[in-house]
Amino acid sequence: QEKMKSELAAEICSLLAFSAIKNNDKVGMIIFTDQIEKFIPPQKGSSHVLRLIREVLYYQPQNKGTNLALALDFLGRVLKRRAVVFIVSDFLSSNYDKPLKIANRRHDVVAIRITDPRELELPAVGFLELEDAETAEQILVDTQNFLVRKQFAMFANSEREKLSRRFKSMNLGSVEVSTGKSYIISLVTFFKQRAKKYR
Repeated sequence: QEKMKSELAAEICSLLAFSAIKNNDKVGMIIFTDQIEKFIPPQKGSSHVLRLIREVLYYQPQNKGTNLALALDFLGRVLKRRAVVFIVSDFLSSNYDKPLKIANRRHDVVAIRITDPRELELPAVGFLELEDAETAEQILVDTQNFLVRKQFAMFANSEREKLSRRFKSMNLGSVEVSTGKSYIISLVTFFKQRAKKYR
């Protein structure tokens, strides 16, 4: 692929931070895994934004898990004023619906979902040993087996559609970007539609 999901997430966060300079907005950041790794309170100014971009590009997480509910709860405690909140994640977490609904009531939440084509479809390349990046659990998969590939794709597509329906039911703005292609068109289209909505 063009880049890893973490690299794509960092690039998009940097882009959003630069747009804050242009609009003279305050910008802050929460980096999280299964713990709150780093919190930079919202501030204005190019030096603050450049520091934030440095952090997002070079920060090395201490943990490997993902706990989106924890991050959303933390957001609720540290951000009292209404704000535009971008959640840049693959959303491969659980039990975050309630805190996400609460966050979306208090703030204008936009979900930027990072995907990778390899999570949606298995290539037919024989036996593959796959490892969960968060738990280190390993599994051996026969990718030559058509049924295995079909079930994998069906499950991945079902989960993708469930997430889209979940966002829609919460009236939450969302855009999907992929490591396999440029995200520019997806983001520009989303923000144009969003601008029309708020005119």
